[in-house]
Amino acid sequence: MSPRGSATLHDVAREAGVSLATASRALNGSTRKVADAYRERVEQAAARLGYTANLSAQATARGTSAIVALLVADIADPYFGQLAAGVARGADEAGLVVTVAITERDPARELRLVRALRGQRPRGIILAASRTSREMSDELRTELDLIAASGGTVVALGPGAPGIRSVAIDNRGGARELGAALAARGYRSAIVLAAAEGVVTSDDRLAGFADGFTSGGGAEPRVYRGGFSRESGAEAMSAALADGVEPGTVVFGISDVVAIGALTAVRAAGREPGADIALAGFDDIPTGRDVTPPLTTVRVPLPDVGYTALRAAVDAEADEDAPALPLEVLVRESTPPRSS
Repeated sequence: MSPRGSATLHDVAREAGVSLATASRALNGSTRKVADAYRERVEQAAARLGYTANLSAQATARGTSAIVALLVADIADPYFGQLAAGVARGADEAGLVVTVAITERDPARELRLVRALRGQRPRGIILAASRTSREMSDELRTELDLIAASGGTVVALGPGAPGIRSVAIDNRGGARELGAALAARGYRSAIVLAAAEGVVTSDDRLAGFADGFTSGGGAEPRVYRGGFSRESGAEAMSAALADGVEPGTVVFGISDVVAIGALTAVRAAGREPGADIALAGFDDIPTGRDVTPPLTTVRVPLPDVGYTALRAAVDAEADEDAPALPLEVLVRESTPPRSS
């Protein structure tokens, strides 16, 4: 028998009293069914011997590894944490492992990460970070084409590119509904705390909100730009307060995290969130329900989005024309109704 820690699949099969093929199917995620009794014997034998599958050998034999790569902008942002939870749930069902990489919304960094991940021969790669352009660079597209050529599936959240599967999130439509709902509650002046111009998610949410708000009778919003972090929300709100914010103004943070930063800045300035300056966000992260006052927002079913993206990466029959998952405006105490 091989020393502990270097056991081979042959050792496991002999220890379990099964054929090599049965041991392989039980441990390597084969789609062919293995009887539960045999699977349990093989798994117990593998544990006793300290057997670890050779992922590189598996990738060479299959063309892809049992890995799905998930690229996010910022792992500390609850938005991406909830997405990752949905991806992980789907990966567990499919017998896959998730590798998470952080792009920091830097196209050059994203390219380097994709190039490095290509060496792992991932079964799929999910591009979940907010893009700074609707068009992919030629270099990134080449790397993704090479992944696809080796058997991996590329999935993008939002608009992808020809040959790339996408999972739609209707940021513009959800923000439009939010703007219209706030105008219907009597708000006539608004401020939007957005990310840098060119960040697709932010631009879509800004455009949608402005459309819905003005169509409902509100004035064109003032825009302050920063990022997607709590700190950027606080800084942008402080700048707006320095310029002057009339009571009864509603502030739309491009994400809940930004809106929560803005809420802190409003309170630090001696103003009252909600009754004096109203606030709204986007995403419906759990923290937004716990702050005071609870945050009006647009609910994005983030775990479901992540799960759908994983299924699109591993399921050959996934519907590439599936509609965007429905979003929902949730009006809470941070945007009380205004009198006419």
